[in-house]
Amino acid sequence: MLIFALELQDYTFGFSGINFLWEEMNGFPRGVALLFGPSLLFYLKAQVNRKFSFQRKDLVHLLPWLLFFVPDVLTFSFGPDAVAAASASLYGEIRGIVSMPIRWLSYAYYFFQAWVLLRKYRHWLQHRFSQLETVQLSWFRNFLLLMSFWIVFREVMNLIDAYLDLPFSQDWWWNLALAAAAIYVGISGLSQSQPADMLFEGEELKGLEEEQDQKSGLMEQVDKRMKSERYYLQPELSIRELAAQLKIPLSELSQAINQERNINFNDYINAWRIDEFIREYPKPENSAYTILSIALDCGFNSKATFNRAFKKHTGQSPKDYFSAQESE
Repeated sequence: MLIFALELQDYTFGFSGINFLWEEMNGFPRGVALLFGPSLLFYLKAQVNRKFSFQRKDLVHLLPWLLFFVPDVLTFSFGPDAVAAASASLYGEIRGIVSMPIRWLSYAYYFFQAWVLLRKYRHWLQHRFSQLETVQLSWFRNFLLLMSFWIVFREVMNLIDAYLDLPFSQDWWWNLALAAAAIYVGISGLSQSQPADMLFEGEELKGLEEEQDQKSGLMEQVDKRMKSERYYLQPELSIRELAAQLKIPLSELSQAINQERNINFNDYINAWRIDEFIREYPKPENSAYTILSIALDCGFNSKATFNRAFKKHTGQSPKDYFSAQESE
């Protein structure tokens, strides 16, 4: 949000009649494009791992921005004449030529790294959480796609502006698109609340899905406890919480689910919830309740999650499933 504000400030102040940035601060390096990619990636790292902290070695990601910022701020410190001379010099021409490809390389690298990290994280979630909608950061995936479109749109607008030499009052459309992106982040991103125990470190799935010749038989004990204690009725149940309640090491429980049931934790818990729903829905005492109400009582936290899990578990929608049952 801060980078959006810095990116929008020139046109915001300009249209408001405040020309301080264009006059007294002309030549001061206000560009933050080379900070956007690193902040995007490190923000995601902090969301998927609540113990993540910025280290001194991570400062290397600021170098591309500093390579432009330092000489520009030095030039600015010598006054307006120095700024004008630098802009008209060979340095100014070279800077203008290389800045765009460097910007694009930065976007490509950090967007790709963020996309890979997000995919690994979303896969890892299936082995750790029984409800994915609230923690899978769908808004961030949409944001990456939205910003990719915006970057292309901005560069196209810059090329059009360079060709047509548009006045200040007609070349601001990419700013409007960025304002829309800022609104999306404000509504969707800031409302995302990650659990305090979210500790994805990028490699935690290593070895989870490796085949082993011997089966531990642990799942028979787990199934008995699940049937008697009905842990699956807890909407936000995670594998960490289940392992603590069962007094089983998390790694052993995760391996047992993967190797003995050949499914991930999310599917394992949802299967119990669907079976519970199938038992509860036909009961006469539940006839006054909606499908969603009963699904929520069975541990689901949304209609979309329930419908998706039901179709995956039974191969049919709830309506088709019970229609077939009645016909039989």
